[in-house]
Amino acid sequence: MVPLALIQDLSEQTPSKILFLILDGLGGMPHPDVGQSELEVARIPNLDRFAGLSICGVTDPIAPGITPGSGPSHLALFGYDPIRFDIGRGILSALGIDFPIGPNDVCFRANFATVDGSGNITDRRAGRLATEINRELCALLRHIHVPEVEIFVETESGHRALVVFRGEGLSDRVTDTDPQHTGVPPLSAEPTQEDAVPMAQIMNGFLAEASLVLQGQEPANSLLLRGAASLPDIPTLPQIYRLSPAAIAAYPMYRGLAKLVGMEVIETGDTIWDEFETLQQNWEAYDFFYFHVKATDTAGEDGDFNRKVQVLEEIDSLIPALLRLQPEVFVITGDHSSPSALSGHSWHPVPFALYSTTCISDEISEFTERALVRGSLGRFPAQDAMLLAMGHAQKLAKYGA
Repeated sequence: MVPLALIQDLSEQTPSKILFLILDGLGGMPHPDVGQSELEVARIPNLDRFAGLSICGVTDPIAPGITPGSGPSHLALFGYDPIRFDIGRGILSALGIDFPIGPNDVCFRANFATVDGSGNITDRRAGRLATEINRELCALLRHIHVPEVEIFVETESGHRALVVFRGEGLSDRVTDTDPQHTGVPPLSAEPTQEDAVPMAQIMNGFLAEASLVLQGQEPANSLLLRGAASLPDIPTLPQIYRLSPAAIAAYPMYRGLAKLVGMEVIETGDTIWDEFETLQQNWEAYDFFYFHVKATDTAGEDGDFNRKVQVLEEIDSLIPALLRLQPEVFVITGDHSSPSALSGHSWHPVPFALYSTTCISDEISEFTERALVRGSLGRFPAQDAMLLAMGHAQKLAKYGA
């Protein structure tokens, strides 16, 4: 991959604008009931026309065959090596809700979950718990005390929360307690290096107390922790690409990710059209926009094929309005695939199309997994997306004499 230092040397400030529309969990696979993916079933004439104007392909967020989390797959799209910059989900949750992170903090993404009488997980998301109930449960968990450690429990959204441990000598080198499967019990936290033994013990003690507090609070009668992280040192998009970047995202974790890489996070509403209005109002102020849509991923994770189709059709209706803004580069892709047939993230490559005023279009006639892979980009690393966008926006100087 091209070193970030070289990209920094080549990057130039220009008036041209880049728009990344990231449809979370965009990619799918043929559902056994219909033999087609969500994109193949959806009525999406505007996305189909967009593919015809674009250079097309499919991306591998990490590498072929590896199922990615949302954090590393987004970092790849923004040009970072997701293996080198291995950033735990906890710090993204903390930044996303504006938690004041300190130097002695270790942050965790928490899921309220449901366990049965045998202690096995039956629902990792507690029925996608309402945010208001989440707040009530977080208030109960704040009464848990551990000697010599401060514990903060904050609502993120829905079934998701943030747990922060603050104290001297704490390490984020610990394993998750979320097995990411149902039908098995939560895991015990384990240290991955010797200095993390105290952190693992603190986690396990806290979770034992949390189980007592949540007893009888069905469906949220358990808590799972994952993505341990302290605040990392990471170069930002303004430093690397000389951009003035902005993020429009309704969900906290993605706002946290945007802050981490130096984007200005703009407050917005919950719907796709709220987000578009926010984009439109701020169009003149920035030269790079990250526009995030969560609903595609939620439907895929819930195994709801028809709802994912409906979300795609709603997004399709937005495309003409986005094109009227006349970005010099407009990318439509996802961070990863979430086929409803699998009810979760998957290793499948992710649809990608880039329209620009300088591209030689592939004349692909459909915005689907099977059609886009036939484009000129073929199958390529997601980490190359940012360079493609910068080049087509004429924001990269010539390399060499």
